[in-house]
Amino acid sequence: MQQADYIIRGDYVLPMDESYSVIKDGAVAVKGEAIVDVGQYKDISKKYLSKKIIPGKNRAVLPGLINTHTHAAMVYFRGMADDLPLKEWLEKYIWPAESKWLSPEFVSDATELACLEMLKAGITTYSDMYFFEDASGNAAKKIGMRAVLGAGIVDFPTISGKNADEYLGNAEKFIEKWKGDELITPCIAPHSAYACGPETLKKIKKLADKHDVPIHIHLSETRWEVEDIQKKYGRRPIDHLYSLGLLYEKIVAVHCVWLDENEIQMLARHKVGVSHCIESNLKLGSGITPVPQMLRAGIKVAFGTDGAASNNDLNILSEMSTAAKVHKAVSNDPTVLDAKTALLMATRLGAEVLGLGKITGSLEKGKAADIVIMNLDKPHLTPLYDIYSHIAYSSMASDVESVFVNGKLVVVNRKPCSADEGEIISKAREWSRKIR
Repeated sequence: MQQADYIIRGDYVLPMDESYSVIKDGAVAVKGEAIVDVGQYKDISKKYLSKKIIPGKNRAVLPGLINTHTHAAMVYFRGMADDLPLKEWLEKYIWPAESKWLSPEFVSDATELACLEMLKAGITTYSDMYFFEDASGNAAKKIGMRAVLGAGIVDFPTISGKNADEYLGNAEKFIEKWKGDELITPCIAPHSAYACGPETLKKIKKLADKHDVPIHIHLSETRWEVEDIQKKYGRRPIDHLYSLGLLYEKIVAVHCVWLDENEIQMLARHKVGVSHCIESNLKLGSGITPVPQMLRAGIKVAFGTDGAASNNDLNILSEMSTAAKVHKAVSNDPTVLDAKTALLMATRLGAEVLGLGKITGSLEKGKAADIVIMNLDKPHLTPLYDIYSHIAYSSMASDVESVFVNGKLVVVNRKPCSADEGEIISKAREWSRKIR
């Protein structure tokens, strides 16, 4: 018999493997930071001993959810400027608010709130695009969350930099500090092709190649963006990035709403991963990403929440449910984006889009123990015929009971283990009084 730190039981264990297995009366054995075995409890119990066996009656065990795009610290701007077009929302409200309020302290406090919200919704990994990302890294580490943090780059002055070269210098320092960390993966995050000119984008590619880090960028989010790039450079945004050498597998392309068939094929050929932020796109009236066409072309598409200022929450379960339903309606086909595919996008594909597929995204021997336990003993989850259908269409963030990240319990019975929830909420209210 081998010793395990935890044996996590579940009436349903979803490894999110290639065959969409469902292990009934299953268990996951965890030792240190890693999963050491997955299978039926009767088999796991014959191989492993543990003083910490987590009961599994009316529980589902699945990989931690992956949020492939957000602006975590913008949670402090939640509800501040709703029901506006993206360009007006950014230029008249969000960018001025950021100019006035952003600081390392603001970002640290806001990121703690965002991480708390995400963990309690079953998100164990998120990918961020913002400023003062060193403060974000410290906050995410403190609460115990896995994160891919993108140092924001734009061509114009903000509170965090005077010009592109200053942002790039800060980004390199950030990368050098965090590269190799067990939870934090640094990356570079140019806001968009309209906020970063060709020379800046070339410098970003050179820096990303130097340090072998991903690039995280908004791309073809609105019709206005496509028209603006065409007017400036004579090309659509996808072709514009390709001409600059920025269409390759380390790019995380966010939104990708306004694409034609040729652009979809270009993304597929160059193995670009896409972050689909349907609720933000719907709320801002940006349009609907052609996800079924992308998936058929072989593009890896995952879910992102975008920032809470435009969504207005950080909930991948909600994104998954909304996306699955909307794409059926748009396609006039109820078989499009089925429940299994939706959960795959929220887990394994999310990890692969972020370049973390060997680390997280599925329950496999040797992968990090990023695990979610969901309580199925709820009226809205009863009766249960198909566990994938229930998670995709019926589950809520409040059904997430306990969460592991990297082998450590970070949420138990909906209570955070490494953070003071009351203090985090109190700080958020104090900041909101200042902002108001």
